[in-house]
Amino acid sequence: MKDNQDMLTAAWRLLEKAVVSHGGNPVGTVAALDAGQTALNYDQVFVRDFFVSAVAFLLNDRFEIVRNFLLVTADLQSIDKSMDCFKAGRGLMPASFKTIEKQGESRFVADFGEQAIGRVTPVDSSLWWLLLLRFYLVFSGDREFVVQEKIQKTVKAILDLYLVGHFELIPTLLVPDGAFMIDRRMGMYGHPLDVEVLFYAGLRASREILAIHASEENSRYIGEIDHRTGHLLYHLRTYYWLDKGRLDTIFNYETEEFGADTTNKYNLYATSIPDWAPAWVGGNEGYFAGNIGPGRMDFRFMTLGNLLAVMTSLADDDQTEKLLNLLENQWDTLAAKMPIKACFPALEGRDWHIITGADPKNSPWSYHNGGSWPFLLWLIAAVTVSTDKQFLAKRALDTAATKLLTTDWPEYFDGRDGSQVGKEARRLQVWTIAGYIAAQTLMENPEKAALLSFDSEPGGAACPLKV
Repeated sequence: MKDNQDMLTAAWRLLEKAVVSHGGNPVGTVAALDAGQTALNYDQVFVRDFFVSAVAFLLNDRFEIVRNFLLVTADLQSIDKSMDCFKAGRGLMPASFKTIEKQGESRFVADFGEQAIGRVTPVDSSLWWLLLLRFYLVFSGDREFVVQEKIQKTVKAILDLYLVGHFELIPTLLVPDGAFMIDRRMGMYGHPLDVEVLFYAGLRASREILAIHASEENSRYIGEIDHRTGHLLYHLRTYYWLDKGRLDTIFNYETEEFGADTTNKYNLYATSIPDWAPAWVGGNEGYFAGNIGPGRMDFRFMTLGNLLAVMTSLADDDQTEKLLNLLENQWDTLAAKMPIKACFPALEGRDWHIITGADPKNSPWSYHNGGSWPFLLWLIAAVTVSTDKQFLAKRALDTAATKLLTTDWPEYFDGRDGSQVGKEARRLQVWTIAGYIAAQTLMENPEKAALLSFDSEPGGAACPLKV
C-alpha cells in the first residue's frame, strides 16, 4: 500500500506540474512534460488528452480546472477554422490549443487540424467535450454552469454539426481515417467503433444537459437526439457485435443478395473471417468489431471503443458479460507486460504497406498498430471495479506500476507483449500519468465508477426489426 501511495504522490506532483494557466486560472494540462524531444504540439492542451486528466481531477473533487477548460474550449469552438481559405463547419472543437504572449497579452491559439501532421481534423474532440460536460455536472452538481447560454449554445452547435442529414441510410457517423485518437492511416475510414461509441455517449450526454433547461428549442433537439440514439444503439448492438452465434451466422451467409429482406445486409463473405477470430469468441466471449461497411468487416479488437461501450451501457448486460470474459481470457494477448493494446492484431506485411502507407511510426506492434497505451488504465478500472472482474484492474495496475515509474511514464509501449518503451514515445506523457491516478482512485473508491456510467437504456426510437 505504501508503494502505491508513493507512486500516486509522484503522479500527482507531475500532473500538477503539467497544468496550464491563463490569467492566473488553470485551464488544462499539456500533453507531455518531456523536454528531451522536439515539442511539436505536445506542449499544447489536447481535448482528448485532457479528458483523462479531467477524470482524475473530477474523481478527486477538483472541479475548477475542468470548468475553466470547458469555458475556454466553448469560446474556441465559435472561432473561424480554415485551411487554404476553406472554412470548417461551426460546432467543431479544436484538437488542441496553447497560450501565447503577444504585445504583453496572453491569448489562446487553437489547432483544428490545419497544423497537424497529415492535416487530420478531430472528429472526436467535440464528442469528448460533451461527455466531459456531463461528467462535470454529475460530479460537481453545478447545474447553473450547464444551463448558461454559452454552454447551451455550444452543445447545440455540436449537435447541428453531428446530426446533419447525410447520404447514408445508417445512423452512424462517416469518419475519415486518422480523425480521432488513431490519428494516422490505419484502415479506419468509414464507421470506426471508437468514434461511433463516443457519438452515442455524446448524444446521451447532450440529452441530459438540454433536459435541465426546458424550452421549445431544447425539446426539438431532444426529439432529434432520441430518434438518432435509438437507431444508433440498435445498429451497433446488432451489426458490430461478434460472439460465437454471430460468427456462425456470418460464416453461413448467402452473398450477392438483392432486395429489402436480405439477411446479409453488408454482403460479408465468410472467407473474410480471420483465423484468430473463432478462438476469441469460442466460449462465452464476445466483442464489438472495429468497423463495418459494404463487403467489409474489420474484425480487429479496438480497445477504446469496446471499453467505452461497457462504461456507457451501449453494450447490453449479456454483451458486457461476454466482453469482460474476453478481456480476462485474452489478457496475456492484450495486456501482457503493459496494459493495454490500442488494437489487436497489428497490421503486418503487405497489409501494413498498403493500409498504413508503410508508416514507420505505425510499424507492426508499435504506436497505434498494436502498441500498448497505459492511459487506458482508467477505463479498465471504470468497467471492472464494480464487477466480479475487479481483479483485472488490480492486475493492470500491478503490471504497470513499477515500470511506468522507472521508465518515466511513457506515451506508449511497443512489442507483441508491450515490453519495450515506444520507439518515438514521449516521456512524462500526461494522460499516462492521469490514467494511473484515475485508475488508482477508482480502485480505492469503486462506488465512484457509477458516476462515469449511464443508465442501461436511453429510451428513444428503437428499431422494430430483430436480429
